[in-house]
Amino acid sequence: MQKPLIVDIFIPCFVDQLAPETGFNMVKVLEKVGCIVNYNPEQTCCGQPAFNAGYFEESAEVAKKFLKDFPHADRYTVSPSASCVGMVRNAYEDLFNKNSPHFNDCLRVQKNTYEFTEFLTDVLGIEYIEGARLPGIATYHDSCSALRECQIKEGPRRLLAGVEGLELREMIDNETCCGFGGTFAVKFESISVGMAEQKVLHAIETKADYIISTDYSCLMHLNGYINKNKMSIKVMHIADVLASGW
Repeated sequence: MQKPLIVDIFIPCFVDQLAPETGFNMVKVLEKVGCIVNYNPEQTCCGQPAFNAGYFEESAEVAKKFLKDFPHADRYTVSPSASCVGMVRNAYEDLFNKNSPHFNDCLRVQKNTYEFTEFLTDVLGIEYIEGARLPGIATYHDSCSALRECQIKEGPRRLLAGVEGLELREMIDNETCCGFGGTFAVKFESISVGMAEQKVLHAIETKADYIISTDYSCLMHLNGYINKNKMSIKVMHIADVLASGW
């Protein structure tokens, strides 16, 4: 009899502080597909905010803690954020080169870290969550990190296609950035808002009830524009969608 798969989970800052239900729903789905989920309460941040702001030494200190918080070579680390996973897979190479004493730990963590939907489809081979149900029309937003840093595109769509009652419609320019980009939204507010407006209007053109994505940071940004302009379309993280109806 095959042993249950133990996975460590990494909960991003945005999810931890603003959408903890998304983290719980990811756990709900992982347990449903047979995983034993482990959460290390000592975990903090992947170091991306400091890295993107140019504070590389400070980012490296946070990243060292990340390596320490996920020490198991025989476990996958799963996160509901392609942005954080992209940081680990790509930027950590800049923080820990071959001469770094943390280089081998970096390689280990990079190899084992997966975005939630990517883990379901590419590691477990799952493209359907039994019982998932969400009546309505949805359009999917490809986050820059998922699409460009992690090469995630078809997996989330296949998972959403299996959700009972949900019709998936593609918006135009679905690979265009939503305008968040972390500190970009702060430093270039007017451009960022304009990009969010374009994304939301394209979503509305599909008659969608929901904008769904792998990244809560994108959804938070889009939801800010939606709420300010009193629009009826809603945003949902894909973990929340897959946990709906059961």
